Amino acid sequence: MHPSPAPTAIIADDERLMREQIVDRLKEAWPELLIVGEASNGREAIDMVRTLEPDIVFLDISMPGMDGIQAAQALAGKAHVVFVTAYDQYAISAFEHGAVDYLLKPAEPERVALTCQRLRERLKQAPDPMDDLLAQLSQRLGTSGLKPREYMRWVQASVGANIRMIPTSDILFFRAEDKYTRVQTPGFEALIRKPIKDLLDELDPDEFWQIHRSTVVRVDAIEQVSRDFRGRQIVHVKGSSEKLEVSRTFNHLFKQM
Repeated sequence: MHPSPAPTAIIADDERLMREQIVDRLKEAWPELLIVGEASNGREAIDMVRTLEPDIVFLDISMPGMDGIQAAQALAGKAHVVFVTAYDQYAISAFEHGAVDYLLKPAEPERVALTCQRLRERLKQAPDPMDDLLAQLSQRLGTSGLKPREYMRWVQASVGANIRMIPTSDILFFRAEDKYTRVQTPGFEALIRKPIKDLLDELDPDEFWQIHRSTVVRVDAIEQVSRDFRGRQIVHVKGSSEKLEVSRTFNHLFKQM
């Protein structure tokens, strides 16, 4: 009796760091799964699926050019699909009864493990054509794909007894402190009552990265990343002497270190 061939997958996401993170999480959760290709947009994903014929394709919903929904429509029934999205409010209810799974960015190890468990079961059947699901997603996201997202451009914050309007381009980092979140700029600090979790929903993920459950930093404000004597990654920010610790959950952001 011949052993079953190892299952194969491709990953399509326009953000290289996200592709790397998903690959790492999949290796931890499902070592037997072979990642046979990585695509940066929907068109590449379609070409790879047709050439490599993987069992599974992980598709980012929001990609430039051809997005994940359009790619899935072209690939319906050819591979088992897992959608990847940063925007849970747009789509997740559409997956509740579907035969297709999803991952939220950043991909948490427990959620990836659950998805892999479901995929092992689904591989015993033919890929779902996804007719109902894709119709729902197209309706929710607009027929032309994901609508452009409006992100926060200003923060209204307290500085002493005054309220200041601070452009997000001036902010170095946000840090949770007691009941407040500190807003740090090169010249001053301010306070807002909005928790980090709510802020993340309103900040552009290309501009701001969460590096700790209590810290979000503006990417182009990062000067360097070092390690302390305990091996922890420490972010140094331009215009501030403060050192920001990176928690293990977010080490993948600075993977080359």
